[in-house]
Amino acid sequence: MTTPNNKTNHLKLLKQVLRPVLRGSIALIVLSLPFAANAQDRTLTLDEAIKLGLENSKTLKLSNSKVEQAISEYNQAKDEALPTGKVSYGYNHAEIPANRLALGESSFNLPNRADAYLGILTLNQTIFAGGKLKYARQSTDLLTQVARLDIENDKDQIVYDIISSYYNLYKVLQSKKVVTQNLTTVDGQIKQAQRFFEQGLVTKNDVLRFQLQRSNIEVNGVDLETNRRIINYNLNVLLGLPEGTQLNIDQITEADRQVAPLTAYLDTAMAVRPEFKQFALRSRVAETNIKSIKANELPTLGASVAGYYVDVNANPIPKSGNFITPLSAGLTLSWNFSSLWTNKNKVKEAQIQSQQVDINNSITTDRVKDEVNQSYQNYTQALEKIKLLQTAIDQAGENNKILESKYKSNIASATDRADAETLLYQAQINLELAKADAGLAYYTLQKSTGKINK
Repeated sequence: MTTPNNKTNHLKLLKQVLRPVLRGSIALIVLSLPFAANAQDRTLTLDEAIKLGLENSKTLKLSNSKVEQAISEYNQAKDEALPTGKVSYGYNHAEIPANRLALGESSFNLPNRADAYLGILTLNQTIFAGGKLKYARQSTDLLTQVARLDIENDKDQIVYDIISSYYNLYKVLQSKKVVTQNLTTVDGQIKQAQRFFEQGLVTKNDVLRFQLQRSNIEVNGVDLETNRRIINYNLNVLLGLPEGTQLNIDQITEADRQVAPLTAYLDTAMAVRPEFKQFALRSRVAETNIKSIKANELPTLGASVAGYYVDVNANPIPKSGNFITPLSAGLTLSWNFSSLWTNKNKVKEAQIQSQQVDINNSITTDRVKDEVNQSYQNYTQALEKIKLLQTAIDQAGENNKILESKYKSNIASATDRADAETLLYQAQINLELAKADAGLAYYTLQKSTGKINK
């Protein structure tokens, strides 16, 4: 017989046993909550994505800092033309053990020790140095403009990377929609096939055929989801968004774009691409460098003003009659004429560097032309592909309707029915991908001409 005390003890023991189990169950329930609850969904237009990317780009911030550095170097070059000044003040103490000086029949004694204070103030100004200071300012100014064009290059690349990721995410999301749509269609066909099987109209193999088709579609969906997560993460990094943000792409409506002749895109690239503007500036830098090196062969003229304070009194505080303050001013003309024969190889090196700029310009011109041509051909091909795939969808849709009707009438086999559905499914995916590829190809062509961010 169980007593009340025994019941109480049993309840306490049961609570002790169940308490960690309940805690573990609650923890599992909390951990199993969908992570999407903490994720932030955000739908972006392409313009919004580009704006976010430019605002949060670390690469662009680094490029801006390089421009600030170039401006600082330019200001330093201007400072070189300013006068230089120096001031000093010193104390000297001398002990003179042998202080008697005999000069023939006469002699005199020096003090045993002596103190002296010496102050010097000098101001120097270069009047003419062969134009080297002017060339230094010109060179750093041109390099500052080159650095600013680097920002344009970086912006173009950042915008293109964002557009590329945006379209890739759009392609994956559109493909996932097609997968979902086809899974719904196949599920209906599986139910219909199972009813036909129960009625003895089809075999079990026919049912399995549709189930296998569904499995293949599910595998494709898993691959697409993996790609979506990778692209979504990378795009979040590009845009400076929290890593857990789930991005949705606003519907892309590509307007009909007229394709100009290839020569028009080539001409635009030659006129707009920042690289060619940079080469023009670098060519001027090279010419300025040659002039600056040749300036070493010219004389230099400078002016200086100096003031001195000389006090031989032991007391550092100036006292009338115990110090002198000579002032001096002068001009100095100097010429290192050995540069007439030691400078020629430096000039030759600078001329070679100038030639290298022109050669690199020619190489870049060929590369850009190839890039524009390839982008142009890819874009025109993408537009043609869309037209062909639209026709293919119409054909696949008509074929699917016919076989669906034949299958319901028990004229066509389940295999034929599944193949027709697969063809339509594949055509739908291909069209969505082709549209996205055409949009991306258009922006690739714009980037190759230097107009993507203009």
